[in-house]
Amino acid sequence: MSAAVTRHTGGLLHSIYLPRAADALAFAMSTYGIPLLVLATTRSAALTGAAFAMEWVPRLAAFGWAGTIVDRCGVAHVFHLASLGRALALAAGAILLHLHPSGTVAITTVMTLAATTGVLTQFSYIAAETAGAAAGRRAGGRAHRVQAVLLGIDQTAILAGPALAGVLLLAGPPPMLAVITVLSLLAAVLALRTPPSPVAPARTPKAQVGAGWRTIRTLPALGWLVTGLALSNLATGLLQAAGPVIVVQHFGQSTTAVGLVWSAAAGATLLSVTLCRFAIDRLGLWPVGAACAALASLACLAVAQAPDYLSYLVLVAVLMAADGGMTVVLRTLRSRLIPPEKFGSTLSATILILLLPFPVAGVLTALTPPDAMGHVITACAVLQALGLLLAFTRLRTDPALRT
Repeated sequence: MSAAVTRHTGGLLHSIYLPRAADALAFAMSTYGIPLLVLATTRSAALTGAAFAMEWVPRLAAFGWAGTIVDRCGVAHVFHLASLGRALALAAGAILLHLHPSGTVAITTVMTLAATTGVLTQFSYIAAETAGAAAGRRAGGRAHRVQAVLLGIDQTAILAGPALAGVLLLAGPPPMLAVITVLSLLAAVLALRTPPSPVAPARTPKAQVGAGWRTIRTLPALGWLVTGLALSNLATGLLQAAGPVIVVQHFGQSTTAVGLVWSAAAGATLLSVTLCRFAIDRLGLWPVGAACAALASLACLAVAQAPDYLSYLVLVAVLMAADGGMTVVLRTLRSRLIPPEKFGSTLSATILILLLPFPVAGVLTALTPPDAMGHVITACAVLQALGLLLAFTRLRTDPALRT
């Protein structure tokens, strides 16, 4: 039995864990590093916000298509081609920025990279998630161990990726892009060892999301919680989009300091998720969710008034930790309420709703003068607080959150 478990773990290491680790680190570095790259290249807060929106709009557009194509073409093929495409795009971007470090070519290059890496990363992420879910099913009684390792890989990447991107950017845009290129190539090569998945017809993205939306409407508790968290994501998305502008231009810190903010936030989130699992066992869903909602609202309101970089870092970490706690509540509620035969389509719809505020946050950042950013953050924090208050007030007597 021990030898069998060892062989099973070794197989997962090479076929699932290593490809996921390379892709997750490239994912985190590109997601947080590209807006930093835009700010370093253009010195424009408006273009930084526009780049953030350009990262997220293609991801949302590709969300349904990615799942459909993975179902039809297989995990390994999509994982490999998406990672390889991202590597080629980043390599081309590194060469162009080396030859043209400023000017129209540089601006066009970084804005194109934002859109291109956004859509390709969505495809590799969906493929990696599908491969992880399949590995969990094959593991049977050890499925929770597989998922725990995958969660640890993702959180470690989020911890290291933003800070690493910020440090590399100090050496210039080409070195940062070169490292992400290498990671993407590594993921593409390792993806070839991913076990093939069954190829089957899939519903169109429109039909998939439509079925999920109909299920959400029949589950009021899930609908209210998703609505509240979507409004909350507008505030957190704005902090992500405006982070480079706030830290570099307002607080006068380096690009490394921007990465440290989100690395600290990822560490606080990981701790919060662990604690909330135990708290929910003892106190139930509603008290834990309501406490996290109150903490998130207060932290976001305070962020707009942060007097210095350290207080800003701490408040963002507290906000994201509270958001992580609410995510645990959402995941638990989804598993309890959504019928198994409708889980995939409903999950797609909820994720799409929760991600829609992110490109909106990028547009807000692009349209807001840097001096007025604090007022916009305050307005979004008030909207977040009202949305979460209404959601958890409605959910207080709902049977689904009593246990």
